[in-house]
Amino acid sequence: MKKVIFVLITLALLLVPIFADQKDKTHTPSAASVARGKYLVEKIGMCGDCHTPHNEKGEPVKEQWLKGAVLPFKPTVPMPVWADKSANIAGLPGWNHDAAIKFMMTGIAYNGLPARPPMPQFRYSQQDAQAIVAYLESLRPAK
Repeated sequence: MKKVIFVLITLALLLVPIFADQKDKTHTPSAASVARGKYLVEKIGMCGDCHTPHNEKGEPVKEQWLKGAVLPFKPTVPMPVWADKSANIAGLPGWNHDAAIKFMMTGIAYNGLPARPPMPQFRYSQQDAQAIVAYLESLRPAK
């Protein structure tokens, strides 16, 4: 009987790290991480300037926050890869979690290509990239 209890306890101790690791794979960020991501998106990257439509007064349309927009400016010289529209980044539709983090760290998208101008190739730290992705994913519409 003691041997059975010992085996069960040993198994439990071995399985705890496995199940604890599963939590990380669900990408459940802390409130602090989401708040840091919001700060980075709004104040550092200033993503809303391009990724949010603006009204006739030049104010962001809050109901369309980070949902993509036609860019109100053009390059001064011809640029064949220029993006005339910005993507919807609220909820990161079409993005894999890890690919989005890599993009924020390297500027290289899931398709192996850099972002099209005028999108800068950001080089955020892993911690900041994870926070940005946590915030953007938090904007995903409720199911």
